[in-house]
Amino acid sequence: MSSRSETAEQPWQWSEPTWRGHVEAVRAGRRLVPPRWPGDARVAVALSFDSDHETIPLRDSEISPGKLSQGEYGARVAVPRIIRLLSELEIPASFFMPAVSALLHPDEVVAYVDAGHEVAVHGWIHERNALLERDKELDLTGRSVDALERLTGRRPVGIRTPSWDFSPYTLNVILELGFGYDSSLMADDEPYEVLAMGRRTGLIEVPCEWIRDDAPYFTMDRFTGSRPYTPPRSALEIWRDEFDEAYADGGLFQLTLHPHVIGHRSRLVVLRDLLDHIRGHNDVWFGTHAEVAALARGQLDQG
Repeated sequence: MSSRSETAEQPWQWSEPTWRGHVEAVRAGRRLVPPRWPGDARVAVALSFDSDHETIPLRDSEISPGKLSQGEYGARVAVPRIIRLLSELEIPASFFMPAVSALLHPDEVVAYVDAGHEVAVHGWIHERNALLERDKELDLTGRSVDALERLTGRRPVGIRTPSWDFSPYTLNVILELGFGYDSSLMADDEPYEVLAMGRRTGLIEVPCEWIRDDAPYFTMDRFTGSRPYTPPRSALEIWRDEFDEAYADGGLFQLTLHPHVIGHRSRLVVLRDLLDHIRGHNDVWFGTHAEVAALARGQLDQG
């Protein structure tokens, strides 16, 4: 992947090696779906929560109590509700957490682990990693791994980059730090192996998508053009259709949520309704992203 300082040429002036190089830098390889999911299930469901909390305003140097309180709601009110709901329904989930969030709320991290959920990396302070040079990105990601390992007692195996951004260095940083999987890219509905300039990396991608994310539907910022434009039950309809098609395909339904977004009363009702719809099917397997990645790796190892 070329550096940001490469050239002032416009894209229509690029040579073929240049535009091919941009496209091939990070690419989807083989799709990795087992013939059946655990328990002979037809479909896999992987729920994830990005526990950003106060890090979004902090990243942008927004230190007003009003901004920070929106994130605090996620930790103070939403997370306990979410943990109770998942416990009641006996559903495991993956919590991607910026290290600063984890350091601000260490008891929350322990609660995730005690409830049997996965804790994975989501940057240091939800930084805009696409703006970072390689050494700084490596340093912040490495510090994030170390912080979560100290708090959880286990080294995280997965990463979701902040805002799902990839810098020219992100893939190499992920590989250098030994992650087993990433969940930031969108080249497929199903898990796949990540390729770098056509070469296999062994890194498993558990793909996400903005369609299956609560933030685009519900984000509110009174100083920008960000406004909620989807009623909660309309998002429910979209996600239910996404699950139904994943079920028909025998594939993966992956969902990304944020405690400070989905954890409000009217929205958590929607999450419960979605989970009730999913659990109305007998042949569903709920797994963490790490478990999905391990199954995908099994397909990769079979050649």
